[in-house]
Amino acid sequence: MEIKTMKVLIVDDSTVMRKVLVEALVKLNIQDIREVPNGMEAVVALSRDEFDLILMDWNMPRMTGVEAVREIRSRGFSMPIIMVTTEADKAKVLEALKAGANNYLIKPFTHETIGAKIRETVKTKTG
Repeated sequence: MEIKTMKVLIVDDSTVMRKVLVEALVKLNIQDIREVPNGMEAVVALSRDEFDLILMDWNMPRMTGVEAVREIRSRGFSMPIIMVTTEADKAKVLEALKAGANNYLIKPFTHETIGAKIRETVKTKTG
């Protein structure tokens, strides 16, 4: 799949971080972007729409990113999920990957970094 044709769901409780992520995606020519402020709303969004990629924050109210990843995977969704978080501890990275995340991006990042991470993740996921 070409990166610019992807439909991306951004899940982050920070309005500022969602804006930063949208700007980074737009610089990558990704236009089909939806935003939600927590994991619970991400699960609801997936019941209403299809996405090619999810960018998931870790620390959010109502449902953490890892809890949301577990719930998304338990419902049979297989799209790539990249954790986008300040949680850099190796144990946290492993916890996210075991929950079903496909990759990990540490904040802060550049649009080049997120572009490379998306390409790497999508390439790995599609073989």
